[in-house]
Amino acid sequence: MAKSGSKTSIRKALISAVMLVTALCLSLSISISTYLDVKEQKQLLIEKLSILAEIVAFNAQITLIFDDRKTEDKRLQSFNNIELVKNIHIYAIDDITNKPVFFTSFNASKTPPVPLKVNSIEELLTPKISDDYIELIKPVVYEGKTEGYVYIRGGLERLNRYINRKILVDIFLTLFVLLLVSLVARGIQKRIASPIEELSLLLQDVSKNHNYSARANKNNIEEINILANNLNLMLARTQNQIERHKADKLEIKQLNQSLEEKVNQRTIALREANQELLNTLERMHQYQNQIVENEKMASLGQMVAGVAHEVNTPIGLGVTGSTLLRDKLADIKVAFEGKSLTSKQLERFINDGIENLDLIYRNLNRAAELISAFKKVAVSQDLELSTELNLEALLRDVITAMRADLILKHAEVSIDCPANFFVNSKAGPIQQIIEQLVSNSLIHAFSDSNDNHINIEIVDNENDIQVIYSDNGSGVPTSIRKRIFDPFVTTRRGEGGSGLGMHLVYNLVTQALNGNIYLDENVEKGSRFVITLPKPEVV
Repeated sequence: MAKSGSKTSIRKALISAVMLVTALCLSLSISISTYLDVKEQKQLLIEKLSILAEIVAFNAQITLIFDDRKTEDKRLQSFNNIELVKNIHIYAIDDITNKPVFFTSFNASKTPPVPLKVNSIEELLTPKISDDYIELIKPVVYEGKTEGYVYIRGGLERLNRYINRKILVDIFLTLFVLLLVSLVARGIQKRIASPIEELSLLLQDVSKNHNYSARANKNNIEEINILANNLNLMLARTQNQIERHKADKLEIKQLNQSLEEKVNQRTIALREANQELLNTLERMHQYQNQIVENEKMASLGQMVAGVAHEVNTPIGLGVTGSTLLRDKLADIKVAFEGKSLTSKQLERFINDGIENLDLIYRNLNRAAELISAFKKVAVSQDLELSTELNLEALLRDVITAMRADLILKHAEVSIDCPANFFVNSKAGPIQQIIEQLVSNSLIHAFSDSNDNHINIEIVDNENDIQVIYSDNGSGVPTSIRKRIFDPFVTTRRGEGGSGLGMHLVYNLVTQALNGNIYLDENVEKGSRFVITLPKPEVV
């Protein structure tokens, strides 16, 4: 929450603003005026001093030519009456060295002499102004020849006194103007603030006493008059609203009295409706439980039908083979007991027996494999502990182990995984998942062409790891995409497919690895499975 600034009033703000603007304008005006006046006065002094220097130079022409110092000294004494002139030097040009040398000088009373300026002649040809003095040099020229130089030094006491007097006058003038402006500003703010105070008192009265019938008076100031009119309009609307509210309140009170009877009647009807709704809800729960049981039985029936179909075929063939072998054995027994058994008959029996036993063995072994695969479906996540494993190395080991099957199908496998990528997971389930996915591609997806390709991509996200498995095979038929992870769903039934492979993959991902898997149905060619494995939380 922002802190509130220091409070002020319209009077103080108005007076402060007017005084500040006036003071700034006066200060700026006086400063510029003083600067220009002082600059002009200095220029006048320079011009006056230059004229005096030229007069001295003109008079010194003859005295320098005839080396008449006494005459020049008497002439220079006349400058005692000129307050501006403080020091005068006259330099003559030496005939031998052709350099300026001291000729004579003048110092005003109570003014100390100044050092010779023979080395500053070029510099002082342009007037030089310091805080207290003005210095300049004029050449003494006779018939085009420079006979010497006149150095003159003037004081600025009179200019400084003029500046001080002007500053005092400006200060008094500023104070007078500020006083006058203050009186005018107070008159203006009184004219503006008084009506605002009246409006404030009116609003306080309305707020405290709820006197919405009060009205603001008109004023000569247009803006305040508009404010008063809007305030009166607001008070009138508020008063009308309060009156309507009172009427509505009375009407509501009357309606409430008649509403209680209606509420009692509706409450009784609502209780009856609620009771009927509860009965209906109870029947719906019964129907829902019945539907769930029916779905369970249907799913169980489908699974049992799949198990029965897969297991019944090898067992039936085994029974047929054992029955045939038993009949052949009975025929041999009869021939043996009748001593009519021939070597050809025995040879034929042995060959048929070996063939039947092979048939029985193959089918019983097929049934055992089906039962073993069915048992693997009930995988438990507690069978193996999570360890730190190199995922890239594990994937390459699985592909190396299946190299012979891959060569038969002319399939190439590419692994897109960061080098030395370690994860905390279970090696066994991951190995089984990759083996089953590769086997599915080899059995169901790939033909005998040479352009068969499998890609395994590992994506390391912030909270999980994605294993994206894809191939460019024939893809998953549309008819079984929704049921791809259900048990006994296969397109190769009767050709060696049990329909338990993808269901085993689903159980390994969801139960053993606590992840999830889905089939990407938007792939145009081949199949694409996305497996998401959670990263373990750091303790």
